[in-house]
Amino acid sequence: MAVPLPRKIIHIDMDAFYASVEQRDDPALKGRPVAVGSAQVRGVVAAASYEARKFGVRSAMPSSTALRRCPELVFVWPRFDVYRAVSNQIRAILLDYTDLVEPLSLDEAYLDVTEDRRGLGSARATAEEIRARIRDITGLTASAGVSYNKFVAKLASDQNKPDGMCVIPPHKGPDFVAGLPVSRFHGVGPVTAAKMERLGIRTGADLRACDLAFLQQHFRSSADYLYGAARGEDHRPVCPDRPLKSVGAERTFDTDLKGEGELREALDRVADAAWMRIERHGARGRTLTLKLRYADFRTITRARTLASVFAERTSFGEEGWALLAALMPVEQGIRLLGLTLSGLQGEDAEAERQPALPLG
Repeated sequence: MAVPLPRKIIHIDMDAFYASVEQRDDPALKGRPVAVGSAQVRGVVAAASYEARKFGVRSAMPSSTALRRCPELVFVWPRFDVYRAVSNQIRAILLDYTDLVEPLSLDEAYLDVTEDRRGLGSARATAEEIRARIRDITGLTASAGVSYNKFVAKLASDQNKPDGMCVIPPHKGPDFVAGLPVSRFHGVGPVTAAKMERLGIRTGADLRACDLAFLQQHFRSSADYLYGAARGEDHRPVCPDRPLKSVGAERTFDTDLKGEGELREALDRVADAAWMRIERHGARGRTLTLKLRYADFRTITRARTLASVFAERTSFGEEGWALLAALMPVEQGIRLLGLTLSGLQGEDAEAERQPALPLG
């Protein structure tokens, strides 16, 4: 019986995609720190250029914080129709190399190029050609990670950003993963990373030293994934065109919230972040779900389904607040708030899927 060859997986990740599109289309923005989003006090940064990132500006950051860190920051209102059009150009390029293309969002995707459709000889050569074509056709740069599974390929694409590439062959995967901070791992958000820090788990090597029983005790449903990831293992296939079921955002707070004013401001920021993601996907839905977690870690959800889809940010935010206001007054502090839209319809609902985006 023949032993199957290792898979060849490419992760393509556009460099500061939204901001780069804006800098491409407006020469006056080139070389300047740019944030895509709203400059209003309660606004949220959807994306930041590399010039802005040098000042510590990051996506999902409150706009007021971003401006304090970088007073010269230029805010540009997002143009999701333009970003989707460019994303479609990129997707068409990727499909020239394989039918196994799994979009993660408008600006990143996995490809399984185990079958060398174009006869380029290697996954490295394929990734190089894809990056060159993206640059020639869109005027934008992309970074690529090339490896034997999705987990390692995604880590590799971050290694030489921007406009870089990193190839990790199977025999180097475990050592590559061992040397990285666990905060770099896909699926390890800020809350999980902080918990790992408290447990003395800072690197992939630290995580690999934990047995499965320990991980099951502390991380429950994520234990199997983390156990494999620490060893550079990931058997998930590249899955094209899985329907998007929901999209949203949530935020964990450093201090528990109780007052109506601070809760409303916090929910407004979560709604801004969620609506930007909804616009990015070009999707609409009828069901809004509020998620909240109290200081004692008790988590509850409340949902409301409208007769027609949510079509604009104002009604989305107002309905979210109505769900939260029905739970007032808050006797315990609230440490997490989230808003998710489901029952989706729209052009990207058949191609992209993302869990609620953690904001902190």
